[in-house]
Amino acid sequence: MAARWFAVGAALGALGVALGAFGAHGLKARVSAELVATWETAAKYHLLHALALLATGWACERWPGPLPVAAGWLFIAGVALFSGSLYALVLSGQRVLGAVTPFGGLCFIAGWACLALAALRAR
Repeated sequence: MAARWFAVGAALGALGVALGAFGAHGLKARVSAELVATWETAAKYHLLHALALLATGWACERWPGPLPVAAGWLFIAGVALFSGSLYALVLSGQRVLGAVTPFGGLCFIAGWACLALAALRAR
């Protein structure tokens, strides 16, 4: 299971770098500075949680059980909902997509809480 989380984290990391580069180089001439900043926020959280998936792989080895696995799925859902909704908002201009973003943030928070609980239960 740990190798799978590492693989998914690495793949999301590569995608996050590509999307960040697209935002930095491909969007500046096409959208407002505010929307470029929104894209940068999406890419930042995307990349941060790709690294969190690497930590999840480590946690699965160190503290096996359902909590690290739940954390991994929550981080994936968070990237899809938080970053994905912001990417879609910038590309489409549909501000209503921003209503999805907080659900991704909640997934991120829950994922970190799962990792914390896994560590505390292992003591």
